[in-house]
Formats: sequence, C-alpha cells, structure tokens
Amino acid sequence: MAGQQFQYDDSGNTFFYFLTSFVGLIVIPATYYLWPRDQNAEQLRLKSLRRVHGRCLWYRLRLMKSQQSIVPTLKKAALLFGWAVFLLLAYKVSKLDREYQEYNPYEVLNLDPGASVSEIKKQYRILSLKHHPDKGGDETTFMRIAKAYAALTNEQSRQNWETYGNPDGPGATSFGIALPAWIVDQKNSMLVLLVYGLAFMVILPVVVGTWWYRSIRYSGDQILISTTQLFMHFMYKTPNMNMKRLTMVLTAAFEFDPRSNKEATIRPTDNIEVPQLIRELGNINVKKKEPPFCYPYSLKARVLVLSHLARMDVSEELEEDQRFVVRKSPALLQEMINVGCQLTMMANSRGGFHAPRLVTIENCMKLTQMIVQGLQESKSPLLQLPHFEEENLRYCISKKYKVRTLQDLVSLKDSDRRIMMRFLGEEKYDEVLAVLGSFPHITMDIKLQVLDDEDSNNITAGSIVTVTVTLTRKRMVDMFEKEQESSPCPGEEAANTEEAGDTSKAKAKVWQNKNKGAKKTAKSKKKKLTKKKATPAPAKTKQANGNVAGNEVTAAPSAAAVKEEEDEASDKGSESDEAEANKDSLSERDEDSDKQSDTEVDEVAGDDEEEWEALQQSIQRRERALLETKSKVTHPAYSLYFPEEKQEWWWLYIADRRDQTLVSMPYHVCTLKDTEEVELKFPAPSKTGNYQYSVILRSDSYMGLDQIKPLKLEVHEAKAVLDNHPQWDIPDTEEEDEEQEDSDGIEESDDEDEDND
Repeated sequence: MAGQQFQYDDSGNTFFYFLTSFVGLIVIPATYYLWPRDQNAEQLRLKSLRRVHGRCLWYRLRLMKSQQSIVPTLKKAALLFGWAVFLLLAYKVSKLDREYQEYNPYEVLNLDPGASVSEIKKQYRILSLKHHPDKGGDETTFMRIAKAYAALTNEQSRQNWETYGNPDGPGATSFGIALPAWIVDQKNSMLVLLVYGLAFMVILPVVVGTWWYRSIRYSGDQILISTTQLFMHFMYKTPNMNMKRLTMVLTAAFEFDPRSNKEATIRPTDNIEVPQLIRELGNINVKKKEPPFCYPYSLKARVLVLSHLARMDVSEELEEDQRFVVRKSPALLQEMINVGCQLTMMANSRGGFHAPRLVTIENCMKLTQMIVQGLQESKSPLLQLPHFEEENLRYCISKKYKVRTLQDLVSLKDSDRRIMMRFLGEEKYDEVLAVLGSFPHITMDIKLQVLDDEDSNNITAGSIVTVTVTLTRKRMVDMFEKEQESSPCPGEEAANTEEAGDTSKAKAKVWQNKNKGAKKTAKSKKKKLTKKKATPAPAKTKQANGNVAGNEVTAAPSAAAVKEEEDEASDKGSESDEAEANKDSLSERDEDSDKQSDTEVDEVAGDDEEEWEALQQSIQRRERALLETKSKVTHPAYSLYFPEEKQEWWWLYIADRRDQTLVSMPYHVCTLKDTEEVELKFPAPSKTGNYQYSVILRSDSYMGLDQIKPLKLEVHEAKAVLDNHPQWDIPDTEEEDEEQEDSDGIEESDDEDEDND
C-alpha cells in the first residue's frame, strides 16, 4: 500500500515557483491600479479648460502640482523594478530541470511506441552489450535498460506500468513544500523563529490595530464621529441658526483641531497674524466663552473662513491653512445637512423636540455656495465672473439696464451688454462671455403621482406621494444663441415691420371679404327660407279662394276631390316615410352609441395599458439605478478662489415655506451631466384639503442659480377599507352545491356501472 512523504525543497526549485507566483500576484494588480494615468490626457483636459478656468485658483495649483510632483515617477520606478524581479524569476524557473518526468520504457530503449517483441529484444541486446558493467558501461544506465526491457516483456511489469506508470507498481505519494530546507535547519531555528514572531506578533497586530483605530473614528463620508456629534448637539440646541451662528458651528469641527487631525496646524505666528485679521474683519464674536467656539483652533478657522468670504489677502503661511479649511468645509456642511435631516425625521416620528428649521438647512446650502465662490451673502452674484469688481457694479444696476443677476445679464441684447460692460477690453469681455456661457441652465419637469395605487392621480390622506423631477442641464451659451435668434438686426426689424404691415392689410382685405361673403350667405339663406315658407302659400290661397269663391268650387267638385285625395295620399306617404326615417335614425343612434361605448372601452383599456407600461418602465429605471454606479464627475464648477477642482452638484427637495419645514429630505444630485430623473417621496397630509408646497433646486457651487417651483397638492379622503371583501366571501351554498355535484357524479357513475352489468 502506497504511503505519503513530505519533504522540503532541497534543491530550491519548487521555492522559485512559489516566489514567482507570489511576486506576480502583487505586481500585476498593482500595475493596473497604481500605474500613473496618461499624463498627456490630463494635460489635454487642462488645456481644453484653460479658456474658461484659466484664472481659477484650483487650475493654477493643478498646473504647479503636475510640474513639481515626482510621485508619478517614483510609482513608475517601483513598478518597473517589480516587473524586473518578476521576469527574472520567470526566466530562472524556465531554466530549471524538471524533477518529475513520466516513465516511458520506449524512450529508454530508443524505440517507437508499439514496437514488436522481436524489435524490443534486438534493441535490448544491442544496448546491454554497450552499457553492461562488465563491458565498461554505466551500471545505472544498464539497470534502467533492464527495467525497461522487463516492463515491455514481462506481463506483470507491463500491467503495472500501464496502470500506475511504474513497472514496480504503485509508489509512495510525495508532497513537496515550497520552502528551502535551510529554513528548518537546526542551525537557523532561532533566526527563523525571531522573524516569525516579529512578523506575526508585532508588525501584523500593530498594522491592523492602527487601521482599526483610525477607521472607527470616521464615518462613511470620512467625517470624524466626534464632529458629527458636535453638529447634532448644536442643531438640537439651536433649531433656528442664522449665518453667523452657522459659521461658528462649522469652524468648531474637530477636523481643524491639531489634536484630532494631523493635517491641521497651529503656528507660532498665529498669535500675531490672527488678531490682525480679527481687527480688519470687525465683530466676529471673539469674546464668546462658549466651548468649543473659544478654543484657538476654532477661532483661527473662523477667521480664515470669514477672510476667504471677504476675499482678503493673507500671508503665505496662513494662506496654506486657509486652503485646508476651505477645502474641508463643503464636506462638513454636507454632513451638517445630513444631521439636520436625521433630526427632522426623528422629530416627525417620535416628537418631543423641535426639528431644525428650514432656514437652518438652507443656510447650510447657501454657506456652501459662498465658500466655493468666496463671496459674502450680501454680495452680488455678478462678482462670480472674472474682471468684475465692486466699483463696476454701478454700470450694471443703473436705471437703464437694471442687471442684478446672472439671468439678467444673459437676457440683455449683445449690443446693450457690450455698452454696459464698456469698462472691459475686448479680450476681457470675451473671457467674461465664455465663463458666463459655461454656467449651467437647469430646467425642471415635475410629475406628481401615487405609485402602486389604482388611481395614481388621486392623492388620498396618508398615501405615499411620489414626485418625479426630471432635470435637464444646458449651458448659458445656449441661452445666448436663443437670445440672438429672438432679437434680429435693425434692418431685419424694419423689414419685418413692413412685412407685418402688408400682411395686416392683406388680412384686413381678407377679413372684409369674409364678412361680405358672410353677408351674401346670410342673404341667400334668408331667400331660401322665404322660398320654403312661400311654398305652402298656394294651398292657403286655394283654401281662401274656395271659401270666398264658392261658385268655383261647386262648379268643379270632381277636380277638387281628386286634388284632396292626392294631398291625403301624399300626406300619408310622407308620414310613412317619416316613420321609416325615424326607425332608421333610431337604429343609427343605437349603432353610434354602441360604437361610442366600444371606443370608450378601448380608450379605457388603452389608458390602463399606458399606465401599466409607465409603471413597468419606472420599476425598470429604479432597478437600473440601483445596479448602475454613475460617476460623480459632472462638470467642473467655475470658482476663482476655491483651492481644488469642484464638480457641479445640486440639492433637490420639497418644502413647506409657510411652515418652514421640510416635506421631503434633500436629495444630493451628484450625477447630473445632461439629464437626471429624481424621485422624491413623502407622506400626504392626514387631513384633506389643498396644500401649497415648493420644489426647490439649489446649487452647491454657484450663487444666484437656485430655482423654486410651486407644487399644489389636493388631498382627498382615503377610501374605507372593506373588512369583508366580496372576493373572499365564499357562501355556504357554493360548498353545498359542490358537494351535491360530487355526490351526483358518484351516483351517475354507479348507474353507468349497473347499466354495463
């Protein structure tokens, strides 16, 4: 019976196979994920953005970083070194001799497979004379030849070779361990034990513990848990926050505390530079002793944020810290919005405390816009454009133009716009138009329905209402083109006015002709009516003549009687014709009513099919949205003072602006490139009546591009729930009838059996 043998690799060949596989498993995925992407593609992308974003801070920092960074070079060098080691090991493995080869006696005797016994004996005789030890040959070779000859001539040996691959029968199963034998050598035992202990008892626990300690401190959005708790505390404490209070809570985040985040720094020069900025900014609640607003890190972060909004110049050291604070702020404000939504849901479900007001959550969104654009809330949104300064706004807000928003600037004619912006040169004017043309223009289509209901358009009390909002993004440059198309040149306007005058004259003539024709038709109708009325006149005259001139009637009685009979016959014929016509009209009406009922049934069936198809399509869209992972790279936002590239994202929600409450939670739209469909769900009010809500779209990157659309809701009473639905009522008579039918069937089968007998 075959045994098992375990042995280490004395020659080291198996270890090279293991080492090659191990290096390949590391190098191949690392190359796919870590190899620097094509730098030319990034340079081309930046070059395409240069005309619009060339003056932005993030663009200039990106160019400097791409020129100074040596990280891609180091990555390439490390990966190339790994590939060199992998190829060297693969070449080494390819040159190793195969230790295990399948035993083939024909190869040993230098014969072709299937040789005859005479050929085998002849070849064995020749080789044995050549390799016999007595003739000076090699004993090992002679033993192999003799074994091969026995395997091909001896019946038992041949059967063992065909079954087990060995003439001697089954051998012991050998397992090789892909580690060199010197690892288990007694001389190296202490060294190996030390390496194993250091790797698995010191390094591995330290690495895992460090990773675990860092991961449990952060949420899924990479925000410190302590910061989330801080936001929840202050939003619970102050449901109605103004912008100043909100800025204080934001800058109290532990991301700006050097004790919690190593990226944050406190410099010795802060004691000189920060008070100077405080004096320039004015009242920023420095004397407030409420922790953590009074801590140095919070005060410094607050000063840096406010100086950023005021577009003040700071020193180089503070500028680096300011970029760090500004870069972190949008994510922290998004976390604050999430916390506000959680508190709102808790207040709606449990009660017992006041939910954050709508103004608090909207202030978070506005503060995000302000930080991205580096503008204060009271400033004009026109200052988001390049080359616009405070002193230039007086040309825009004059009585002649009254341009206060970006939409007003777009709606101006090109000639008026150029005159108004005469303080800019041609190059600067073209740059402003290019930037303004890159701004987004969003259109919202709103559809209100109740899904999974018989009547999707009927909103009942307590039902789940679904508002489907389709967002379509276009650029402001499209609005320019529409404006140019809608505003023709002066020559064209004159030509159009002349053509309009001609057409009005022509229309007037036609209008007069129509009236004349109408008068003619009226006269002709009157004539026809008079003729129709005049037709029975002869009968009246006849009667009159007959009454007055009785002599004439008596003189010709036969002719009058004949005429009367003819009149009676014609009256009877007309009556019969009218009766037949009435019958035909009744049958035609019945047919028309049947056709109308059929068409109504077809229309109802068609509407049901359309509703079913729409429902199936919406379900498929939702399933696809769950499975698809869309990229959050949409369009780079234009920002003169934000230190990193910011993508255009939006908030979409439904609110009751009268009660200052959220109706649906804000949905963060991060994948809007061209079109995006968003579903907002909320429970309908429990009381019937008309409600006025607002669908609000807010940008997290631009000021002055928010949209508000009214949403009217008419809530009806919910249908009464039937306790005993007729569908599930099975009367006892039906069960008795079924039993009677079964018994009748049994009796009939018995009768048939008797008849057969």
